[in-house]
Amino acid sequence: MGILAQVLKFLPMLLMAFLTLGTYWMVQMNEPNLDTEKQKRHVPDYIMDGIVVTTLGPAGNTKFRVVGQKLTHYEDDASSEIDWPIARRFHETKPAITVKSDKGFLDGDMTVLDLVGNASLTRPAQAATATQAGSARLFMSSSKFTVLMNDDIVKTNRPVNLEQGQSIMTSQEGAVFDNVHQKLTMIGQVKGRIESESKGNTP
Repeated sequence: MGILAQVLKFLPMLLMAFLTLGTYWMVQMNEPNLDTEKQKRHVPDYIMDGIVVTTLGPAGNTKFRVVGQKLTHYEDDASSEIDWPIARRFHETKPAITVKSDKGFLDGDMTVLDLVGNASLTRPAQAATATQAGSARLFMSSSKFTVLMNDDIVKTNRPVNLEQGQSIMTSQEGAVFDNVHQKLTMIGQVKGRIESESKGNTP
């Protein structure tokens, strides 16, 4: 009985010690790691002037080339902010298209480029071939374009203006330019005029 009495005497202290250790362990498990939180902050880790970013196709040929006055890279998601970006899409059988804006935001995977502020797309005039009719220079402008670099698509859901030859069209709901199929789709109610490219040569 003497030994049992001694054990019972210290039992409350032992229970209190175990509770204290358990509480400390739970606090440590739930306390955020300050170093990890600091790493996740969206702050620049390097800045470069006069940049050129090139993406390659499966065969190693240049697919997209993006140039800009300044690139600010962010460590947390590997995204980049580009001042005055100009992006050009190269294709073996199609004319190169050029898109540009005041600001560019490139995701960490280098697959999506958002162009914000005075965004424009230009496709040069195409001469007629044996299998395809020629077309006039195409110019599209909006406040924002999203370039899906893998899908070869430029799109916007903002008001957009389109000029091609003497034709002018506008839409308040955006447009999608599919560079693979050389197809432009205006979304929503479209206003403007469509002129025949040969109209000026008609007596």
